[in-house]
Amino acid sequence: MDTSEEFRLAKKAIHGNPEAYGRLIILYQEYLYKIAFLYMKNEQDSLDLVGSTILKGYQNIRTLRKPELFKTWLAKILINTAKDELKKIVYYNEIDEEHISDRYQAVSLEETLDLKSAIELLPEKYRTAIILKYFSGLSAREISYIMNAPEGTVKAYLSRARNELKKILKEGYFYAG
Repeated sequence: MDTSEEFRLAKKAIHGNPEAYGRLIILYQEYLYKIAFLYMKNEQDSLDLVGSTILKGYQNIRTLRKPELFKTWLAKILINTAKDELKKIVYYNEIDEEHISDRYQAVSLEETLDLKSAIELLPEKYRTAIILKYFSGLSAREISYIMNAPEGTVKAYLSRARNELKKILKEGYFYAG
């Protein structure tokens, strides 16, 4: 489906056409699931998150002012919903950055560190920017819309995140600041 067709469907959805919204959801369901899985880490929670996002999107579709931003708008809903859900989930532990080095110094990189776990160590704003850029393929402009941050700030987040990841991977253990 080309972008003009997506734009046309988004306009129809904004004007109350549930079939158009449904077609857009079918088009973007895999995209939404990939982002959801990066946040939720398991299939069922990811599917639940996508379902909640679809419902919230449908309930709020009339607030979308720019139909060309439908995909980005829906991703923003998903990410905000994911953040809310993660606050509720007991097993989700934010790792205290001050204790990362002490906690993992003795464990070799080969045994514990892969790219996803390194990304998990990043501050939330850096992690979100990296996930959206490299796992979802969004531009800095689209990420700035989702994160409610200027495009230059997003570029700085991406640069700092890459530098932190280089440090983590170069040091051979979970590096704390």
